[in-house]
Amino acid sequence: MIPPRAGSPETLTPTAAARRSPHEPSLVAARPSLADRIRFTAVEYAHRPENLPEEISWTAEIPTKITGVLLATEWLDNVPLDIAVHTEDGWRYVLVDPDTGAESIGEPVSPADLNWLTTWWPSPDTAPSTDRDPDPGQTWADATSQGESGFGAARPAQGSSLTARSRPGSPETPHGNHRRAEIGRTRDEAWATAVKKISRGLAVAVDYGHLRDARPVDGTLTGYRAGRQVPPVPDGSSDVTAHVAMDSVASAGAAVARCAYSLVLQREALRALGADGGRPPLSLAGTDPVGYVRALAAASAVAELTDLAGLGGHLWLRQPVGIPLGPVVAR
Repeated sequence: MIPPRAGSPETLTPTAAARRSPHEPSLVAARPSLADRIRFTAVEYAHRPENLPEEISWTAEIPTKITGVLLATEWLDNVPLDIAVHTEDGWRYVLVDPDTGAESIGEPVSPADLNWLTTWWPSPDTAPSTDRDPDPGQTWADATSQGESGFGAARPAQGSSLTARSRPGSPETPHGNHRRAEIGRTRDEAWATAVKKISRGLAVAVDYGHLRDARPVDGTLTGYRAGRQVPPVPDGSSDVTAHVAMDSVASAGAAVARCAYSLVLQREALRALGADGGRPPLSLAGTDPVGYVRALAAASAVAELTDLAGLGGHLWLRQPVGIPLGPVVAR
């Protein structure tokens, strides 16, 4: 967060003509540097690490009245959601035993969730809309679906980190001819709430996601334990996650901010910032071996960050609040 200062866009600035005396100190000279004005705040439910520098604040909730940048990296994919399957009589919730992972089909989805599905996750017998964003004034660019990765089985369960839905006595079990959907309404609400916390600045969400024209047929729900992918059984032993419907989230944030957003692949964003991952010339190894090794390591790191099959497949959502939406970097 960046507190306002004299001479910044956040506050009115007296002009040079308004100075009362030529002996008064220059406003520019008295202006604190950006480094002196920035405050870092980490938002996390876990306990504050013991070795965290004192300059970094630690809180469980997003602060209010932010002036600056709000960065949410792989946050939205952990926001709990419900899973639905499309049956002969429409969309129904998927229920799961939190201990065994056994699934059953539950009650029809709520009107609010049905409205979300109709808008953002077309049913199998509905042709996807060619109009990518129904809300006027909101834009997206260069975003592609990261598709059908992860486990196919949905795992909402009572008491799990994913959902609180559970109902006994539903013997029907989902199977291959039922198309699954991950209802992103809770993610939309979470992002809209986060954007509301910004008085002036930029909200950035970085996550694996997909778009309406190419939703993953079997879903993306999966689990992770100690860095390894495991079946997403919501027994508390693993992190249960699902990719994000980024266009739906973006629309919700833009409605709050009342201005357009930008949605691009991480690969394109980093390249726009000058990170191309190109290898250093081999001739450098003969003249500056240490420099060559450093440049090669940097190129390898960039290659990993821009690999579309991995981290480069992240989508970057930028939502300005009270400021213009410019390019990732001036060209």
